[in-house]
Amino acid sequence: MSIQVLMPALSPTMTEGNLAKWHKKEGDAVESGDVLCEIETDKATMEVEAVDEGVLGKILVPEGSEGVLVNAPIAVILEDGESAADIGDVAAAPAPAPAAAPAAEPAPPPPSQIAAPVANAVGKGSRVFASPLARRIAEQAGLDLSGVAGSGPNGRIVKRDVEGVVSGGVPAIAPTAAAAPAVVEGTGGYTEVPNSTMRKIIASRLLESKQTVPHFYLSVDCQLDQLLSMRAKLNAAAPEGDGGYKISVNDFVIRATALALRQVPAANATWTDAAIRLFNDVDVSVAVATPNGLITPVVRRADEKGLARISNEIKDLAARGRDGKLMPEEYQGGGFTISNLGMFGVKDFAAIINPPQSCILAVGAGEQRAVVKDGALAVATVMTCTLSVDHRSVDGAIGAQFLAAFKRMIEEPLTMML
Repeated sequence: MSIQVLMPALSPTMTEGNLAKWHKKEGDAVESGDVLCEIETDKATMEVEAVDEGVLGKILVPEGSEGVLVNAPIAVILEDGESAADIGDVAAAPAPAPAAAPAAEPAPPPPSQIAAPVANAVGKGSRVFASPLARRIAEQAGLDLSGVAGSGPNGRIVKRDVEGVVSGGVPAIAPTAAAAPAVVEGTGGYTEVPNSTMRKIIASRLLESKQTVPHFYLSVDCQLDQLLSMRAKLNAAAPEGDGGYKISVNDFVIRATALALRQVPAANATWTDAAIRLFNDVDVSVAVATPNGLITPVVRRADEKGLARISNEIKDLAARGRDGKLMPEEYQGGGFTISNLGMFGVKDFAAIINPPQSCILAVGAGEQRAVVKDGALAVATVMTCTLSVDHRSVDGAIGAQFLAAFKRMIEEPLTMML
């Protein structure tokens, strides 16, 4: 009996993904463990291995398809003795593929009748009803669909409506008086960059966080002079080769954060409607910029690791994160996030909490500032850190205790060696 290959769920939150590439073609022999295809999730591109053996009889979802739902059939594997004739019913199973041709549309009405349908969503709200193919053609042509009359059912914009306007054969309707004012673009034009799956997930999660999580913010200034001196000595004494390391200020920040969370475990928490969950392990997520957006690889049990190990581990995670090569368990499940923009010269900022976590620490640049020491003015290298906190699960006093512990270790880095 032929075997359906289904779109896998590569993470607990995955509901859809993009089929980036097929490694097998129709007619190829497939053995258990062979790489069938590559799936792009919201965070990484991952290889999918075959579980069953046979011949790849039919590819149902072509490579490059976006928004393929989890558990949708993407291919059919034939067992011994089967032929392509045995997969007719299976091939008809629904599998979303944006490249699929739309259903045949009725012959277009004469131009005199096209102006009659409703001006799709103009004067009726902000939503524009259009077929996916019509939207894609309009995007490629830079056409605003709010000014196009739809001739499909209930005024829906279909392929022929957009093609008629693009070719100049049918004029777009003029917005009614009730329509929203058109956006005036600059004379220089613009370039649209399609949103990746990762960017869409980031937008959805951060919007949800900012709208539903009651943020409050606490800031502290940390003097770095002793830390910078220790860092220089440690790097100068680092061995060469495989056992070598090059410690950064961010490595000290990760270590200090982990130890502060061990001292103030109430900050290592998440909110649920039933209870506040306090994490047993100190797993620190570190925000890393990639071409498609932020990813947060996790340093597991960071409080149990020394500076050199943290340094080498985060460098490896960050490099693979930028290449989209992280496994789900390497970027999911952290209890606290660090976002450092100091290397870009940012003095201070407030970050948005990464749900379901309760805290994120925004780290600014170390810069020389005037400070008061023993009643006299002096110059010190100062770094501003701002803690964004979910007030449902972490109170102000807990946030302040965490920052006090963090500041003490940053300013007295020898305490991190104990």
